[in-house]
Parts: sequence; C-alpha cells; structure tokens
Amino acid sequence: MEIVSTPPPAFPDGQPEEQQPKWRRDFPVDVEADEYGARRDFTKFLVLTSLAFACGQLWIAMLSVFRRRTFSEQRLTALDELPVGGVLPFHYPTDRDPCLLIRTSEQELLAYSSLCTHLMCPVLPQLHDKQLHCPCHEGFFEAATGRPVAGPPRRPLPRIQIQVREGVVYAVAVEERTS
Repeated sequence: MEIVSTPPPAFPDGQPEEQQPKWRRDFPVDVEADEYGARRDFTKFLVLTSLAFACGQLWIAMLSVFRRRTFSEQRLTALDELPVGGVLPFHYPTDRDPCLLIRTSEQELLAYSSLCTHLMCPVLPQLHDKQLHCPCHEGFFEAATGRPVAGPPRRPLPRIQIQVREGVVYAVAVEERTS
C-alpha cells in the first residue's frame, strides 16, 4: 500500500508555511487556483460585457432614429355615408391594425386604434357614455381624447390622423401618444 502525501500549499510570497501570518495559515490559498480566476480576467470580462451592452444600446438608438414610419393615405368613406353617432371600423396602416372612425357631430370625426393599450384586446365604442370599453379587463377610454379613465390601461389609444377633402374621409398617419 502506497501512501500519497499532499504537497504543502504554495503561498504567494514563496515563504514556508511556518513563516506565514496566522490568517494565511488559517485560510491557505492555492496560488495556481488563485491565478485561474484572476482579477485581471474578471476586469476584462466586465469591460467587454459593458462594451457589448453599450454597442447594443447604440444600435437600438440608431434604429429608432432612422426607422421613421411613413404612412400612406387611405380612403375610408364618404362623409355623408357616416351618420352622426356612427362608427366605422377600418384597418390602418396595415391590415393587421384595426381602428375605429367615430362621427360625434356634424363637424367632428375621431379615429383611434381599436387595440387596448393594456393587452391589445379590441375596444368597443359606447358612445352613449362617451367612452370606449375594453371588455377583456374592464378598461375604459374617453371617446373625445382616447385617454384611459378606468381599468388597467395606462396609455391613451393611438390616434389616427384623418383629413376630409371634398367630402371624403382619409386616414393619413398614426399618432403614438404617451400621455
């Protein structure tokens, strides 16, 4: 039977164990293992990771600056085909973006995205109460402004900019709002 002895620990200053301070004898550090996870490597990792995050943030900022949406004009309806108090559902700017055109008076037209800003459920007009209702989580929006008045939604509905030319209503842009 062969007895295998473990080598004495190597201390950073190279002195034998008897000459080491008590704290170092109580907590010996294997120099090779200490160099394996060196502070310099950890610092390199932090610097490179921070640089990667900074580059990612710069990329996102560049995208938001250069990715301006352009909207095409879309004919919605003739003005005399929408009675006062009437609501016309339509899609704008794409076929996947449902919207509502509301005629509140002879002179006033309102248009909003019909997707609730909470979890994108469709909102339903309740014009007798002058509000738009999200039945999924009982959210309510003021019909005149599109601002949330009750329930979980915190952001107003995106407003669709409309123009009336020669008796025809057109959707021309989407106005994203935060308050």
